[in-house]
Amino acid sequence: MITVIVGKPHDGVKTKLVSLSDVVGATNEAEFEAGSRANIKPGEPKWANYVKGCIANFICDVPAFNAVIVSTVPAGAGLSSSAALEVATYTFLETLSGKKPEKPEEKALACQKAEHNFTGVPCGIMDQFISVMGKEGCALLLDCRDLITKQIPMLHMDNYIFLITNSNAPHKLSSSAYCERRDCCFEAAKILGKKSLRDANINDIQTLISRNASDHVIKRARHVVTEIQRTLDAAIALEKGDFQQFGRLMNESHDSLRDDYEVSSKELDSLVSAAREVDGVLGSRLTGAGFGGCTVTLLRKDVVNKTIQHMKAKYAGIPAFYIATPAGGAREISIN
Repeated sequence: MITVIVGKPHDGVKTKLVSLSDVVGATNEAEFEAGSRANIKPGEPKWANYVKGCIANFICDVPAFNAVIVSTVPAGAGLSSSAALEVATYTFLETLSGKKPEKPEEKALACQKAEHNFTGVPCGIMDQFISVMGKEGCALLLDCRDLITKQIPMLHMDNYIFLITNSNAPHKLSSSAYCERRDCCFEAAKILGKKSLRDANINDIQTLISRNASDHVIKRARHVVTEIQRTLDAAIALEKGDFQQFGRLMNESHDSLRDDYEVSSKELDSLVSAAREVDGVLGSRLTGAGFGGCTVTLLRKDVVNKTIQHMKAKYAGIPAFYIATPAGGAREISIN
């Protein structure tokens, strides 16, 4: 899956965008006046706001340009289609202007800000970071407390592969659901006297219970605290080439997302359950923000077809399947 933007500047005053991807309920063309970044405002069609937001948050003004965008990343599936568009756009603007931020995290943060301010989606930073800093053959460990990253080589993967399954039950990042969970985490941190739950540990969950925190606060905090530890453990497992352990952590992660964070769905649970029934599947969990979208499954290469057929037979809907491998992030592509 890939998102590509191709274009060139011109001497006019209007920027024109054409999307060759299916844009549901909107025109595939957008046009707006270029000029000062401060004058760029969100509007219709909504998909163009991801591009406008990147222009408005770029490090300098850019000339008007014409561009064509094509993406094979399914929209509304929780596979970071918006981050892919943002980071591809920002990379295009770098090429157009000849200027880049000093640090790659500045690029990711600018794209996140574009999504917050121009589309109204209160997204996190993980999608933008991996779209900027992805490295072939590696996983990216991101600590959201200080934005420190570490590339984790995924060695000894010759016999294993990741299978992405799109439930085709649309993923919707509900602002109210997101804010409810975020607010619960803020409340838990406040009760514990900590800046954030990144500073908490499993013993703090008992403290929340003893201080009569609500069930929702306890469950949301328990997921976050245990997920942080699972993430650290997963990085160690990858470094050791211990894919059995990595798969077990994937399973634990999904169960926690389902039971404590409550962001799964019957479609996602059905796909995960079906995948886990196949011998040779090491782990399966939802991916993205939940509430529909996709699952990711780690399995042996020799059982891919068997797993797909079993999931199709068990799932009430019509899923789509993709083979995923760790690849590089956004970059300029030479046409020569």
